[in-house]
Amino acid sequence: MMECSWKIVILLLCAYLGIQYTAIMSLKPMFIRPCQGMGEDGHCQHRDLKDYKGAPMCEEPPFSQEFPQEQGRKHIIIFAMTRSGSSFMGQIFNQHPDVFYLFEPLYHVQIALTKPNTRNKSQANKSFLLGAFRDLLRNLCDCDFYFLENYIKPVPKDHDTPLFFRRGASRALCSPPVCDVPQDLEEVEENVCSKMCHSLNLTLASQACQNCSHMAIKIVRVPEIKDLRTLVEDPRLNLKIVHLVRDPRGILTSRIATFFTHFRMWKIWNVTGQRPHNIDLTQITTLCTDMLNSADTGLSKPSWLRGKYMLVRYEDLAKEPVKKAKEIYKFVGLNWNDRISKWILQNTKVNITPSEYNKFSTSRNSSAVAESWRLNLSFDIVKTVQNVCNATLSRLGYRSVHSVEELRNLSHSVVEPIEMSACYMTRHCKCLQNRV
Repeated sequence: MMECSWKIVILLLCAYLGIQYTAIMSLKPMFIRPCQGMGEDGHCQHRDLKDYKGAPMCEEPPFSQEFPQEQGRKHIIIFAMTRSGSSFMGQIFNQHPDVFYLFEPLYHVQIALTKPNTRNKSQANKSFLLGAFRDLLRNLCDCDFYFLENYIKPVPKDHDTPLFFRRGASRALCSPPVCDVPQDLEEVEENVCSKMCHSLNLTLASQACQNCSHMAIKIVRVPEIKDLRTLVEDPRLNLKIVHLVRDPRGILTSRIATFFTHFRMWKIWNVTGQRPHNIDLTQITTLCTDMLNSADTGLSKPSWLRGKYMLVRYEDLAKEPVKKAKEIYKFVGLNWNDRISKWILQNTKVNITPSEYNKFSTSRNSSAVAESWRLNLSFDIVKTVQNVCNATLSRLGYRSVHSVEELRNLSHSVVEPIEMSACYMTRHCKCLQNRV
């Protein structure tokens, strides 16, 4: 009798669960917010992440090969390091009328997830941060700006925030309908944008992004190219990476001049000629290691990156900006526009001294700036960098110097000629491999 009672209880429980499941499935469409916009690739581009818990607020189709790699919306990642000329490179894409450009959106993730005054050395923390970087990039490629609300503090109210990092560097975010500026204003300078546009509405930013045919994102916080593999392999993205490198000696010189707090010991060394006993070489060592590893990955042409990677030296771009920019556009598959030529010519022939221009500006005499570090960095520091970064310098075609006279003699370039455009199109980049 007892056994029969338990069977009846179990049967009733199963029936109850069945009824509940049927009810939930029938009501589910009422609680899922419909997509506000579908992209060319057929998946949701506009999600409300205010209550985001890790699952999409609208369903997306699974990965499929039905989205051809060379058609539709193009996604471009400018992969670089701080003070390598990446802002100038970004503006070359920002000037295209059909490109929606973002300046270092990963800044928000790093600020939100990295504790102040720590270097976040833990491998687990680095993996967690990289995962967050990739998640944000993937959502931004879908024009999902609500996802950023997970990292902006205080949380945007009604999707409005005054804290969007370097908003003024993006033409689309300083133009109607995102920002109400005079129609006759052809271009809004970054500092003017911040004063005129005030808070950024993330809904309007998403809509502006969807209205652009292509997207370019500049990043300087991902250590190596291989960290982006899952994005590159995503068949829903037509993603290409432009890898910008610069002579590490030039990068260090620029960082010393720009970031006094973090490079205070280097500044003292450079000014006094006395090497501080507590000088930390970790930053320059990591810089050169990451740069070398990324170049090795890209130039080895792994199957997942083949045809999607181009290496560009800042010095080559600075020397012949229009020619190099056209090569880059050809690689990513964008049509050239006269607006870009005009902007480049206006912003690379500025006859001002380094002390006169804003360190974060993209206007300068580019050919003169490219190797100007040779006049500003002490020979002792140069020798130290060359010892630490010997393999990186050799791999990328940067010649070492062995005396003060050789360092200061700008009539002899330390940038050896290499035809990068041929390198990215060939399967085996012999012109660089022989330098290892």
